[in-house]
Amino acid sequence: MFTRKHLGTRTTLRGLCVAMILFASFYAVSCGSSSPVIPPPPPLGNFSNASLNGHYAFSMHGLDLNGAYFSRVGSFFADGNGNITGALADLADHGLTPPYLTVSYSAGTYSILPSGQGTLSLTSNTGVLQLSIVLNSASQGFLVETDLLAASQGNFSLQSPAAFSQTAINGKYVFDVSGVSFSATNVAAISMMGEIQTDGNGMAASGVMDVNDGNAPGPSGAISIAPGGAYQLDPANGNGASFGRGTLSMNGRNFVFYIVDGSRMKWMEEDSSASTQGDALQQSSDIATQNSAFMGSFVYLINGSTSAGKFARAARFSADGNGNLGTIHLDDNNNGKVAAIQQGANLSKATYAIDPLNAGSGRGTFTFTDSRYGTFYYVFYQISPAQAVLQDVSKGTIGDGAMLAQAAGPFTNSAVAGHYAFAWDGMDLGSRNAIPFEKDFTGQYTLSSSNTSNVSGAADFVDLGLNGKNFHSLVPLTGNLQITGDGTSSNTCQFVLDTSPSATLNYKAYFVDSQTVLLLEVDSSSVLSGIASQQH
Repeated sequence: MFTRKHLGTRTTLRGLCVAMILFASFYAVSCGSSSPVIPPPPPLGNFSNASLNGHYAFSMHGLDLNGAYFSRVGSFFADGNGNITGALADLADHGLTPPYLTVSYSAGTYSILPSGQGTLSLTSNTGVLQLSIVLNSASQGFLVETDLLAASQGNFSLQSPAAFSQTAINGKYVFDVSGVSFSATNVAAISMMGEIQTDGNGMAASGVMDVNDGNAPGPSGAISIAPGGAYQLDPANGNGASFGRGTLSMNGRNFVFYIVDGSRMKWMEEDSSASTQGDALQQSSDIATQNSAFMGSFVYLINGSTSAGKFARAARFSADGNGNLGTIHLDDNNNGKVAAIQQGANLSKATYAIDPLNAGSGRGTFTFTDSRYGTFYYVFYQISPAQAVLQDVSKGTIGDGAMLAQAAGPFTNSAVAGHYAFAWDGMDLGSRNAIPFEKDFTGQYTLSSSNTSNVSGAADFVDLGLNGKNFHSLVPLTGNLQITGDGTSSNTCQFVLDTSPSATLNYKAYFVDSQTVLLLEVDSSSVLSGIASQQH
């Protein structure tokens, strides 16, 4: 299970190109060490500083230098000309006292290459937050902290300031937050997700949630969200109107949030029972309310911890409308022990159920048993017919992630070719001479329609390894995506990083559609997972 120690010992936890001169000054101050200067491929794309323009909410999580859980949520203003004109962030770092802090940033800068990769820095009276970013579009992207004060990775989304009001938060929201919980003697992994009803007037009065807490005897099952929950935007200091910041309480837990728009918020818990972070998304009215309405193919990616350590899992299945699952294909990396499951005689009891006791909540469950690896149990909450959040409640497991409807195949090299932004994070498992440590990646690659050597791009990544703090900048990346059959199940993808020595990462790839792929590393030396999506 998840454990934490301070002051130089380790934490195990869960656990989304190219004018070098533009980055020279930034890298000079942020690198403890870096990759050899090998020219990355020419920049491909149409991005520029003008692509980042407006208010953006961001969130990230990882580990601090002492191995304590770390998360940050906030908002920044980009002017389209390379300047950050204001920013605000809430920080949770349980290696510090006090662990919660709100930071106001007076200024900052950013620089975007044609590939969409770039840097962003935010300046406060306590220091400079430095980030490596990559744009998926002008409205969203991925980021990694590069100042070597923590190893953290996350994402950002364009905000709608018109939604910075209490009345904009109205209706049912599905939330998914995870992090760590606290007892008198232990720090453990925790995952919480559910559906909460808001009224547009500051009340969060009802709903249902599931909690899987390593400090509890086991998963909670469905529990009611008690009356009396409330939310408000910051009324007095202007942070509500300027940044979309507010606070929310429910079931004895306290959260700070930043509004993206009326359909999405970024949450971070700030109380003595747990420190968690994630998103809340408005639930559509056409979710499945009975088994017959839940049909089609789905893919999912989750990560978290097991009794063995860090784990990540990717899979695909189909639901038949009668409570049965089929075409199951799953890849798993449990602390370096890799397993694959395919539909066959080895699988039994593959069923699902839309929760009849919490009708209309979007809650459902599914399970299947493999004769070699045991029984897998999941809880999910639908956001829409095409999107859900997923909690793994298998024995000895605490994890969560996304479940997405899969577009009809086949997926071919020509159909999926394009420019991709990507983000991976996870844990390097070390060896006899090293201990596990956090590792976070972001970058961009071009996937050609060729069958071989079809990946070319560049990556930024950070690790807090035993041999020092390391930021590797614009590392050339090559590789190959090999599609199996019609591409709807597990595919093989290999990435080679041009470090010294070079590093090869082997992944399993699951397509959501022709523009989005979920990635799970299947090496024994580390556990990484993430997403790649076509830029536009």
